[in-house]
Amino acid sequence: MSAVTHGDVSFVRQAPVAPLPPPVSETGVIGWLRKNLFSGPLNFVLTALSLGLILWVIPPLLDFLIFNATWSGQDREACVATAERPEVGACWAFVRERISYFIYGFYPISQRWRVDVFFALLAVGIVWLLAPRAKGRLWGALYFFVVMPLLSYILLLGWPRYGLPYVSTAQWGGMLVTVVVSAIGIVFSLPIGVVLALGRRSRMPLVKLFSVIFIEFVRGVPLITVLFMASVMLPLFVPDQWSPDKLLRALVGVALFASAYMAEVVRAGLQAIPRGQYEGAQAIGLSYWQMMGLVILPQALRTTIPNIVNSYIALFKDTTLVFVVGIFDFLRTIETARVDPKWATPVTSTTGYAFAAIVYFFFCYLMSRYAYDMERRLATDYRRRRRA
Repeated sequence: MSAVTHGDVSFVRQAPVAPLPPPVSETGVIGWLRKNLFSGPLNFVLTALSLGLILWVIPPLLDFLIFNATWSGQDREACVATAERPEVGACWAFVRERISYFIYGFYPISQRWRVDVFFALLAVGIVWLLAPRAKGRLWGALYFFVVMPLLSYILLLGWPRYGLPYVSTAQWGGMLVTVVVSAIGIVFSLPIGVVLALGRRSRMPLVKLFSVIFIEFVRGVPLITVLFMASVMLPLFVPDQWSPDKLLRALVGVALFASAYMAEVVRAGLQAIPRGQYEGAQAIGLSYWQMMGLVILPQALRTTIPNIVNSYIALFKDTTLVFVVGIFDFLRTIETARVDPKWATPVTSTTGYAFAAIVYFFFCYLMSRYAYDMERRLATDYRRRRRA
């Protein structure tokens, strides 16, 4: 308010002065750029370097993958540079022709519908178990851990008595093997890792000693060594008729290897829980397993969700190592297909590896996004409960 006096007359403002609009440099796109990208000399230099890196990498990458790519063709002639077409990009015609081999491997063509059904069963189980608004989650867990593995085992291996011909695991390959190895490793590593983590913190000497020896021994050797021991050394100690399947040996090796790392992730979460939580649970009369199952483990697992997902992503990519024991996973099928003389061109190998990178990035990004959403939702619920 302001007042101006002129003789005997006073002029008083009847309304407050309207607020001035914020400066243009602080709002809109300009304000966002100044705040996030050019807020200081260091940010200015980093932004300039990032833009330069993007301009250096992205345009040639788009030219190779999209604009100069070959999308159709019958053989290498479609992907070879000519006088009329000196710049040749990715040979996606090669991927289109071999996509079935990349997915099914050597699985019989007439029986590949069984693999499709397996993928559908797996997708239903994942959505049922992980969707935030899914109903009957207990039934979903029963389906995912009991019903689906049995159905998948019968579908993929076959049951001649009921019209499903037997298909040896030596004929499996491609994305089928990658998904099977990853799923087995992911499903079994968490419960085994929880048991090992609890065993390592146990007051029972033998249980603690066994857990420590197992974790430290498996963590001390590379995955390739574990796969070799499971595939080559194990058959030497059992009769031939008891020797397990080669793929089964690899699955056991991958699951045990992932369990050792998962045990340390879970143990870190257990150590992050305040001692008052243990004392509070014991004060209300909970037994050890009730305390762990109802109070401690839910908090510990929620704390370690990023590390658990990080281990799953690493495991998904490590499944490519099964090729060293003669198993044709997704990357191995690309390796064998790219040397086919029918598609031998300078860009065939690059195209195959680019396709593999896109596929692996897609699945890893999905896992990462789900973990991020889960972490944010649990954190939101936790803050909401605290405010209540």
